[in-house]
Amino acid sequence: MSDFTDYIEAKLFSDEAREQVVVALNKNINIPFINENTEEKILGALWAVVVDVLKQVKYPGFDRDIVSFGLVKNIQSADGNVAFSLAFSTQDESTRRQITLAAREAVEQLPGVNDIQIMGPPPGQAAGAQAPAAGQQGGKIELPGVKSIVAVASGKGGVGKSTVAVNLAVALADAGAQVGLLDADIYGPSIPIMMGVKDQPGVVGDKILPMISHDIKMMSFGFLIPEDQSVTWRGPMVHQAVQQLLRDVLWGELDYLLIDMPPGTGDVHLTLTQSVPLSGGVIVTTPQDVALIDARRGVAMFQQVNVPILGVIENMSYFICPQCDERTEIFTTGGGKRAAESLGVPFLGEIPIDPAVCLAGDQGTPIVRKEPDSPQTQAFRNVADMLKQVT
Repeated sequence: MSDFTDYIEAKLFSDEAREQVVVALNKNINIPFINENTEEKILGALWAVVVDVLKQVKYPGFDRDIVSFGLVKNIQSADGNVAFSLAFSTQDESTRRQITLAAREAVEQLPGVNDIQIMGPPPGQAAGAQAPAAGQQGGKIELPGVKSIVAVASGKGGVGKSTVAVNLAVALADAGAQVGLLDADIYGPSIPIMMGVKDQPGVVGDKILPMISHDIKMMSFGFLIPEDQSVTWRGPMVHQAVQQLLRDVLWGELDYLLIDMPPGTGDVHLTLTQSVPLSGGVIVTTPQDVALIDARRGVAMFQQVNVPILGVIENMSYFICPQCDERTEIFTTGGGKRAAESLGVPFLGEIPIDPAVCLAGDQGTPIVRKEPDSPQTQAFRNVADMLKQVT
């Protein structure tokens, strides 16, 4: 019996090993059914231990590990030899190499492992890849009438990313562009409220008609579920929902399709970067150091999946007194610009903090449309002008 099997047997009857087996089963990893037969129990615990070490491996640029993303398949072992597959959906070879190397190093930590075989799809091909379907090109969804697809993201919540996305869309439309807005936050869609729309979209054949408000074509998962209903989907269902909102909506001719990404990094981000030909990503941050650290994570996420960074926007940058027009930096100043300079990406501008911006969003009329002559609106227009220059 190998040292590896000895290690597994030593852990076999511990509560920790049992919990690992249950977790592995709940993650839909195909491990054998565990019964009282010692050999089958060892095999089941073996699977759980390999899965446990592979959960240390993060997908490059994301907070999630490769097991929760569903990459790990077909774990096998005999006499200290471990084999498994990595079901890559990305065709980026540098990302594949990085994950494969990290997975190998993780499994090498286990005692008694003599050999590791890692299998995956051929170079340039995703797992289970077939010829591109209609509406797809090179494995990505094709939106032929859309000139630029821009992801608006943040490394953390609470920085006003959706507010920026909405007002940026309206500012671009006011400048004469045809603009679409996709709310990709499956778990907390806010675009319907900010754009003042409560109706459900219509359907023509097998296609969904986008809602139109403030001259913006838009789609949100919030249009399709009741306001008080929560969504507790796992990765594959989220992946399918996001792809449907992209593929099955009649977007028509657009100069810009802005995608309001959920905060952080996770399933939706990975799905979008692999499903559509993004023109680039915009990172929204605030001046505080902790927000800037998360903004750098957002930049790293886009860089890992080869999406160009179009720039950084600093929201809640300063406050303008409505009585005397004096500018006050409530948090700090210049953090977003310094972050952009250190990362070597464009700085698109500063947006002031003001209660009127929040109130306008709650009332369903973005500040750019509600108060067209306000300093806040001018700031959004300046950012829109900068975005036009880099797309």
